[in-house]
Amino acid sequence: MSKIEKVVLAYSGGLDTSAILKWIRKNYDCEVITMTADLGQGEELDGLEEKALNTGASKAFVVDLREEFVADYVFPMFRANAVYEGGYLLGTSIARPLIARKLVEIALAEGAQAVAHGATGKGNDQVRFELSTLALAPHLKTIAPWREWDLNSRSQLLAFCQENGIPVPVSREKPYSCDRNLLHLSFEGGELEDPWSEPGPGTYVMSVNPEQAPDAPEEITLEFEQGNPVVLNGERLSPAGMLAALNALGGRHGIGRLDIVENRFVGMKSRGVYETPGGTILQRAHRDLEGICMDRELLHLRDSLIPRYAEMVYNGYWFAPEREALQALMDKAQETVTGTVRLKLYKGGVYPLARKSLYSLYNPALATFEKDEIYNQADAAGFIRLNGLRLQVRRAFADRLKR
Repeated sequence: MSKIEKVVLAYSGGLDTSAILKWIRKNYDCEVITMTADLGQGEELDGLEEKALNTGASKAFVVDLREEFVADYVFPMFRANAVYEGGYLLGTSIARPLIARKLVEIALAEGAQAVAHGATGKGNDQVRFELSTLALAPHLKTIAPWREWDLNSRSQLLAFCQENGIPVPVSREKPYSCDRNLLHLSFEGGELEDPWSEPGPGTYVMSVNPEQAPDAPEEITLEFEQGNPVVLNGERLSPAGMLAALNALGGRHGIGRLDIVENRFVGMKSRGVYETPGGTILQRAHRDLEGICMDRELLHLRDSLIPRYAEMVYNGYWFAPEREALQALMDKAQETVTGTVRLKLYKGGVYPLARKSLYSLYNPALATFEKDEIYNQADAAGFIRLNGLRLQVRRAFADRLKR
């Protein structure tokens, strides 16, 4: 391959990418352009453009992707009710394909020959970034310094940054790796590498401790249109505005904390601490509304596909044809998921109280325990006999074998 003249780096300003920017300049002797995706990190982005330029970047892009992130990535995933291994709402996973797509767009526009990321050779993010790049622009080379350099620990990285005068928001006292966006905040590393060690108070930022949450519950209403949340407490909000508002509500009541040991795609188990306050409210409300709007067999079919869909997102196959095909099914299933849910938020819990929809399949006349005129209870006898026929046949066969 010809010499790399220009690289676009996914840059967060944290420990890894701060070191990588300087390392690529030294080892590849090429121009480095940084791309920082604004996914709702807030004040973490302050001064990043200046920092990147001071560290050696020729250009530094900070791209506001908040609305696109929620509307085109988070909401489609939540329409599918995706949950990985029973708890993880995929906050890091779903951000990677969008970051990769923006990296590729800037690389093509700037005439770069390569893109670069700060994911380690042990993690999932390297796979997510690179599968996305291969799907979008396979001719671009990917530089993954963690698979090349000899800085094989965060302690060595910290020393490298100190030697090169690069300020980073990490110390040996707080050696966490964190990822933040509008959907969640995650922490890994440090004492969390011991599964028996309780997370310290510094690993929770978006939410109060449920024990210190308000003693009075708070009720909210959330309105959906075809599976997407659109109105909160009577106010119509943009996708990013909706998630930000739900985060504030959830954080105030200590909602959405998760401490989990998960199975990485690359083969090892890892421990992560996640906060997803708004996403947790959204997932509970959405699931509750589906109960009144969706046909039973459609709901069960969709539910059977959730683990597979979640794996696709977790493993980095967002731009794969199987995810796109499955998304079409998920979205078809959401055509009637329109209505309102009333919920109570209280000390870490989200409790659906009521739901209504113009597409409701709930018929009080059928469900009532009182006398009705439309359901003949005697019909149930034949239904049970037909469904129990195979069980009778099996029992009779077993009895013959005993003779």
